[in-house]
Amino acid sequence: MALFQSNNPVLKEDVFNKAPYATGDAMTIRGTVNKMSFLLIMLMAASVFSWGQYYRGSAVLPLVIGGAIGGFILALVIIFKKEWSPYLAPAYAIAEGLFLGAISAMYESQWHGIVLQAVGLTFGTFIAMLVLYRTGVIRATERFKSIIITATAGIAFFYLIAIVLRLFNIDMPFIHSSGTFGIIFSLVVVGVAALNLILDFDMIEQGAAHGAPKYYEWYASFGLMVTLVWLYLEILRLLSKLNRR
Repeated sequence: MALFQSNNPVLKEDVFNKAPYATGDAMTIRGTVNKMSFLLIMLMAASVFSWGQYYRGSAVLPLVIGGAIGGFILALVIIFKKEWSPYLAPAYAIAEGLFLGAISAMYESQWHGIVLQAVGLTFGTFIAMLVLYRTGVIRATERFKSIIITATAGIAFFYLIAIVLRLFNIDMPFIHSSGTFGIIFSLVVVGVAALNLILDFDMIEQGAAHGAPKYYEWYASFGLMVTLVWLYLEILRLLSKLNRR
C-alpha cells in the first residue's frame, strides 16, 4: 500500500511501512480514539494540578522547565522506541500537562478568559478539521501534502533561528509582536498547525488499513497529541497578541 508522508515528524510514511504486520490484535481507528481520549484526560489532569500550583503561589518554574524538557525527552524516546509508547505516551501527556497548565495560568493572570477561549478554539478547530476530512472537503493530495510539509519546515526553521538569536538577547519581532505582521504570522502558523491535523487523520486511517500492531494506537495518539499541543500554544499566542492591541 502506498503511504504518503505526514509532516508531523511523529507520523511519517516509514512509520507504518516499517511496522510489522500484527500477529494478534491490530491497530484500529476506534482503539486510537480511545487511547487519545485517555491521553487527553491525563494531560488535563496534570494541567489542573500545575494551574492550581500557580494560583496557590507555589513556584511553577520547575514544572514549566521540567515538563518541557521531560516531554521533549519522552517524545524522542517514543519516536525511536515505538513499542514503548503504551507506557511512555501517558508519561508524555502528564509532562506536557504540567507545562501547559503553568504556562496557561501565566497567560490567564494577564488576560482573564484567554485560556478558555484558546481551549475552545483548539477543540473547535480539531472538530472542524475532522469534519472536513471525513466529508472529503479537504483531501490529503500530493500537492496539499507538499505545501503543508514545506510550510511546516519553514516555520520550524524560523523558530530555530529565533531560539538561537534569543541566546544573544535578540528577539524576532514577528513571533512576539502584536502588530499587524505579528498577528498575520500567528494566523499563518495556526492555519498550518490546523492543516497538520488533516494529514494526521489520514495517516491514522492508513495505519489501521495497513494492519499495524496494536501498540501503534498509542503511538498514533501520541503523534496527534503533539499536533494538538502545538495548535493550542499557537492559538494562545495569537489571542495574547490580539489582547495586547
